[in-house]
Amino acid sequence: MADAAADQEAGVLDVDNYTKDGTVDWKGNAVLRSKTGRWKACSFILGYELIERMMFNGIAANLIIYLTTKLNQGTLTASNNVTNWTGTVWIMPILGAYVADAHLGRYRTFFISSLVCFMAMSLLTLTVSIPSLKPPPCSTAISKENCKQASKLQLAMFFGSLYLLAIASGGTKPNISTMGADQFDDFDPKEKAQKLSFFNWWLFSVFSGILFASTILVYIQDNVGWSLGYGIPTIGLGVAILIFVVGTPFYRHKLPSGSPFIKMANVIVAATWNWRLPLPNDPNQLYELDLQHYSKNGTFKIDSTPSLRFLNKAALRGVSSDPWRICTVTEVEETKQMVRMIPIMVCTFLPSTMVAQSHTLFIKQGTTLDRSIGSHFKVPPASLYAFVTISMLLTILIYDRIFVKIMQRVTKNPRGITMLQRMGIGMICHVLVMTVASQVEKHRLHIAAKYGSSAEVQKELPLTIFILLPQFILTGVADAFLQIASNEFFYDQAPENMKSLGSSYFMTSLGIGNFLSSFILSKVSEITKRQGNGWILNNLNASHLDYFYALLAVMSSVNLFIFLLISKFYIYKAEVSDSIQVLTDELKKKKSKGLQQTG
Repeated sequence: MADAAADQEAGVLDVDNYTKDGTVDWKGNAVLRSKTGRWKACSFILGYELIERMMFNGIAANLIIYLTTKLNQGTLTASNNVTNWTGTVWIMPILGAYVADAHLGRYRTFFISSLVCFMAMSLLTLTVSIPSLKPPPCSTAISKENCKQASKLQLAMFFGSLYLLAIASGGTKPNISTMGADQFDDFDPKEKAQKLSFFNWWLFSVFSGILFASTILVYIQDNVGWSLGYGIPTIGLGVAILIFVVGTPFYRHKLPSGSPFIKMANVIVAATWNWRLPLPNDPNQLYELDLQHYSKNGTFKIDSTPSLRFLNKAALRGVSSDPWRICTVTEVEETKQMVRMIPIMVCTFLPSTMVAQSHTLFIKQGTTLDRSIGSHFKVPPASLYAFVTISMLLTILIYDRIFVKIMQRVTKNPRGITMLQRMGIGMICHVLVMTVASQVEKHRLHIAAKYGSSAEVQKELPLTIFILLPQFILTGVADAFLQIASNEFFYDQAPENMKSLGSSYFMTSLGIGNFLSSFILSKVSEITKRQGNGWILNNLNASHLDYFYALLAVMSSVNLFIFLLISKFYIYKAEVSDSIQVLTDELKKKKSKGLQQTG
């Protein structure tokens, strides 16, 4: 009897040593908690991401300068080319998320895509290095129309390599962050607490890579050469892939569970087909599989909820055995969770447009200002983006180490504040960014008019480039709140079987934001030119970017109001485990102990 009891206790302890969230090792076996995952596995993933973002932003940060100075494109054309490419980079993760969730899994999708990224970077480095693949230098500072334009072959080689990189990024970007978050078991309170900080430190590594790109790499590109400036990130990407592969034995993996798009389409079709049929008063009468079915497959059963009740008609019993006519309650709830996030995602489109503007027009403004430090050094305009990065890194540190701890005592929320509250603060900051940018640009145009540099010749103004610092620093603060919260929100609120697709919502927002930026730029330029007072011209000293930024500030204010309205009615999904409740109870106990001690 004693031996049997001892064996049973040992079995319970053994089970507790394994993860409970359905993760497996790279061979498909159950994983020991102590030997896999957590920050040990994340160190390899974060190491890859730091170098990869150095590579990506080594191209993105200075791309508008390459297009205007080496391919002789005008400001509007180059700006739209940058935002269109960036938009493609961030829209492709939908495809990468589908492949990972439905077929290959995150690890294999990511690894194959990273190899294609390396090939694309190698081609891009060759393209900027071979003189015959660029038009001759342009000696005219103003009118790019008078310069020899790049040939179709030159454009095809450069943009072909660039867009191959964008397509391949679709397989890396949604899966590497999701895979990092998968290294923490939601059913273990200690790991859940670590997971709440993961996205802060994820973005910290991302922007550390961006800091190197927007300072060292940008300086090399502007002052040493584009070959070396693109060659360094290419070699770095190769090293990053090796770092990721070395961490393979430590990773926890989520198995692919079928196409999320087909699952959601099934629910919508079935609900539409049954739209005339009444719903039962008791949700337990809806169709659902046994709990054992989900436990056996390492998935989770979800109870029916009253929101979006129309979709519940997809789970009506006795209608048909056709899978396109009947779905389980869990499939219905998974679809609801993805649908509920769409209005929030739409509200992040415009802030993503603000991010695109800071990458293009803010940097282009810097080319008109005095960039000298002393008599021998000139600041590359794209290096100003380093202040966005520094500002964001400092904000993340203060937020994670000080702000969260203070707010935990006030709200009893393990996150400090909710994800939507954090996003709202970021949106407020974006309104301030464009308001400040408009005022700074108004002052810059006043100096341009005073020194006769507004009509025909775009001269360098006797005004330091550091006048742009406030808008760059505020952009960093805004990103620290909005981008991190958005990334965490779309991952956290997605169903367990659709995490990659959920993460792709965040990246889709960035992609659509860039396309929206191109659309807004083109339309505003077209309309204002027609009225004889163009806001966005090749000669920025003759433009009216102050009006354009003011317009964006007004649009951001309206968007903020809509976001607050939608957030008020948003219902967070139920947690799959009680870890959050355990952490909340611990915070309440700490407060009660503190009150007793003071009493």
